Amino acid sequence: MTKRRSRGDGGLHWDDKRQRWIATASLGHDPSGKRVVKRASGRTKTAAKAKLKEVLRDYEDGLAIAPSGYTVKDAVADWLKYGLSGRDESTVTTNTILCHTHVIPALGARKLRDLSADDVDKWLADKSKVLSTRSLQAIRSCLNRSVKRAMARDKVKRNVVELCSVPAGRPGRPSKSLTLKQAEAVLVAAEDSPLYAYIVVSLLTGGRTEEMRPLRWDHVNLEGDPKATPAVPPHIAVWRSVRSTGDTKTKKSRRTLALPGRAIDALKIQRERQGWQRLAAGDQWQENGLVFTSAVGTELDAANVRREFRKVLAQVARVPDVDLKPHEWTTRETRTSFVSILSDKGIPLEEISRLVGHSSTAVTEEVYRKQIRPVIQTGAVTMDEIFGTDSGPGR
Repeated sequence: MTKRRSRGDGGLHWDDKRQRWIATASLGHDPSGKRVVKRASGRTKTAAKAKLKEVLRDYEDGLAIAPSGYTVKDAVADWLKYGLSGRDESTVTTNTILCHTHVIPALGARKLRDLSADDVDKWLADKSKVLSTRSLQAIRSCLNRSVKRAMARDKVKRNVVELCSVPAGRPGRPSKSLTLKQAEAVLVAAEDSPLYAYIVVSLLTGGRTEEMRPLRWDHVNLEGDPKATPAVPPHIAVWRSVRSTGDTKTKKSRRTLALPGRAIDALKIQRERQGWQRLAAGDQWQENGLVFTSAVGTELDAANVRREFRKVLAQVARVPDVDLKPHEWTTRETRTSFVSILSDKGIPLEEISRLVGHSSTAVTEEVYRKQIRPVIQTGAVTMDEIFGTDSGPGR
């Protein structure tokens, strides 16, 4: 005769409605006096018992286990929704794109509790065939932070992503610089572009694209003060960026730069053109005091700037003996071109580093990897010598 189970030992029974075996175990009472019962189900008695053992093991480990259907996609979605609170909008957008492009399609359907280090290793190995090392680090970080957040909320026992290292990916796109001949061709081709002044100022001062787009007219002085001692040349104050705080990238990035003559003329033309734009836009114009704007006065979008810049490069590509593929260039490379041209002219590393607002000369060498030669007005004087002071279109 089968021995009767002790009271509270739980049991095993068939559920007609669910068509599954249900294994239960009583674990005493909680502080409120309510009985604590753990259950698990399976298609067979053996499966139900095995599942119950797993549930009891997790309970003994002190985990309030997530629903069995909780997936990697759920963890990533929770992190994107709650884990990025207070972050810059562009940061949220970037992480969302990475997750929906690389993490969720490959691993999203996997139950989080079943995700293994082998799964992550294989995923990263597959991605290394198409992504750069830096991109691999970014997508691993997204998954790692998602699982870490889930673990902190007792949705999973451990974070297996931390056990996996990032493999070497494909080489990243190398930074490029315009030659002097190409740079001169770009300045000429840009004369009829809405971004004429933007391109001239970026190329002749080395400003970052995130510093140029929020540049305001009250940070531009096109006259200077020649009567001052010492004389104050025309200049721009690079004090802002499109970052969430409005601050520049580093403390040394806050700098005031003298303007070369060609940039002064381009900005005067921009001020005149903007007046006509304001008139044409009428009530739709949004006054923000910005130097470089859309047709209705709003701040330029990075993608739109890049697209217009490539239109200018497409014209340059038709110039004889100018080997240039527009789709391979971005507006950030006006900055590397500035560094390269000054270097070729013999301007010392320390001065170039000051002009571009790098935190140290090591950054200038590491990021731009150009032949830097050994001598904030120097940049403007040198650019005048290189490009002259031709006033541009209509002058």
